[in-house]
Amino acid sequence: MNFSALALHPTLLANLHDQGFEQPTPIQARAIPIALEGRNLVGLAQTGTGKTAAFVLPILHHLIGGPRGLTRALIVTPTRELAEQVNATVRSLGRGTGLRSAAIYGGVGMDAQERALRAGVEIIVACPGRLLDHMARGVARLGTVELLVLDEADRMLDMGFLPSIQRILAALPPRRQSMLFSATLAPELRDLVATAAPQALTVQVGEVRPAHTIAHALYPVPTHHKTGLLLELLRRADSGSVLVFTRTKHRANRLLQQIARAGHSAAALHSNRSQNQRQLAMDGFRAGRIRVLVATDIAARGIDVDRISHVINYDVPDTPDAYIHRIGRTGRAERNGEAFTLVTPEDAQQVRAIERAVGSTLERRKVEGFDYDAPAPARPGSEFDRPPREQGAQRHSRREPRPAGQAHHHEARSGQRAEQRPGSQRPGGRLEPHGPERRGDAPRPPRRQERPERRSA
Repeated sequence: MNFSALALHPTLLANLHDQGFEQPTPIQARAIPIALEGRNLVGLAQTGTGKTAAFVLPILHHLIGGPRGLTRALIVTPTRELAEQVNATVRSLGRGTGLRSAAIYGGVGMDAQERALRAGVEIIVACPGRLLDHMARGVARLGTVELLVLDEADRMLDMGFLPSIQRILAALPPRRQSMLFSATLAPELRDLVATAAPQALTVQVGEVRPAHTIAHALYPVPTHHKTGLLLELLRRADSGSVLVFTRTKHRANRLLQQIARAGHSAAALHSNRSQNQRQLAMDGFRAGRIRVLVATDIAARGIDVDRISHVINYDVPDTPDAYIHRIGRTGRAERNGEAFTLVTPEDAQQVRAIERAVGSTLERRKVEGFDYDAPAPARPGSEFDRPPREQGAQRHSRREPRPAGQAHHHEARSGQRAEQRPGSQRPGGRLEPHGPERRGDAPRPPRRQERPERRSA
């Protein structure tokens, strides 16, 4: 099937042709016809399957020729990076249509976003928190929205955005077309589907399995040798871009220092980085100026870089879905990629769950010449202590020191969204680790030390 068979507007077909897209992906071929009929839709597909175009093309097709200057389509995403990525797709596929869009997210000033909204845009791509801020100011008016998309809806629930999404839904006209896209349809997501997209048709493409182009390997290692083994793997993987995942933003900062001292060009990406820092990191990573990007799961949503040769899980992810999402950053566009995971004896339960999801036993490897039997470092703190696993709401610990006067707010209690708060930044936008942490684009978890950078639904 070619895109021409989907009865899209000629301008959109010309843009697809100019960008080299002739045949739709499976999710596009199945979702676009339903969306063009105006039906509510739930699309289940993994990242990297072309789902963004699956909802952007029907939106553009619907809006062409309609009234201008009114917000007619709203796309809600969990992170700044994904909002930028979706907005870039809207602009590239909508070239020549005259339709205007704006990306609305925290970590940057509100003035430029406010000017764009006041000037009038037909499409808003927004993170929940900052959108609510503009709604409270009377700048974002959603009473004319005809189409709603909740992108990566499962992740938004994981990040604790459900109260914000419910407030946004309450401000929308009841007569609208709604589309939800997600990697999985977890039970807690079904209630949201029933509210946001009643009587939706569900389109599922593929199993929740990694791409066949990815080679997996586990590297068993004592906890106190994890950093040394990572540096050895980076040294031996001497070509291509490498994405390293950690469970917490504090560990990402400390690991970045170790990697940089070993002579690698590196940057960190997590919710406490300012928007400028995150943009510089992503631009450098895409261009190849930065070889190693250390990221947490939250910040990694929206990373769309085709030429990542290796994904290394410094910390084993909490769930099989998180594992599949992480390693899906490599092996894209039919290129081969490698996924390495450092595992300690304490990770046995998580490894078994991952192997069940993948459908096979993952290869165990040892790095020849690496001294696994060396004693633990004598100096405390020279290696990273293992972060605690989530055991429930009773576990509490101390928090990183914060600048005087910096308040702590929880979105569910105060309505203040984390994505509006920039992280600290050194002069000149440097990407080196910086001082006391600030908030990023997700609600801050309760006071716990080395808490994974995620929030349970």
